[in-house]
Amino acid sequence: MDINILNIFSVFMVLFAVIDIIGSIPIIIDLKTKGNKIQAFKTTIISLIILTLFLFVGEALLGVFGVDISSFAIAGSFILFFLALEMILGIELFKGQSPEGASIVPLAFPIIAGAGSITTLLSLRAEYASIDIMIALILNMIVVFIVLKTTKYLERVLGVSGITVLRKIFGIILLSIAIKLFMSNIAASIGLYFPGLVK
Repeated sequence: MDINILNIFSVFMVLFAVIDIIGSIPIIIDLKTKGNKIQAFKTTIISLIILTLFLFVGEALLGVFGVDISSFAIAGSFILFFLALEMILGIELFKGQSPEGASIVPLAFPIIAGAGSITTLLSLRAEYASIDIMIALILNMIVVFIVLKTTKYLERVLGVSGITVLRKIFGIILLSIAIKLFMSNIAASIGLYFPGLVK
């Protein structure tokens, strides 16, 4: 079993850009300010399990439930859309079943282990060895864990006004990502179920 350092670095950078945990810091802080307790280790492990599962049996697993990748991505886009509305309008739409609920939804899915990162993993399998992808994925999860553990310090630095400004800005960005994710997958989904409508 050969390990290619260059390939690991390449996959790491791709996943780092797609997961974008740094860009998710305002979302994490926003979830905390609403009383949600973010469990860094739990979130990281669940995200790793979801991504690892989809890396090896993703398409087959969705196929069991009759769900394609495009439909899965569209479902994730709706969650991101409503989360973005919360940030922009200052309303509360998402309510977890418990204060710890945000560690799983929406943090582990779809923010960290979202449709984008899952689709990217499935695409990377065609170009890189599974062992290289797994190592790069684990390294990314270590970065995710570090960021989740240090957000309270960033919160102190930014202050209330800084958080409010970032919340609005990243809410708009998140809304754009949700719309892009929806639009890029809706055509494929329509084409799958209604081939005559999409040429």
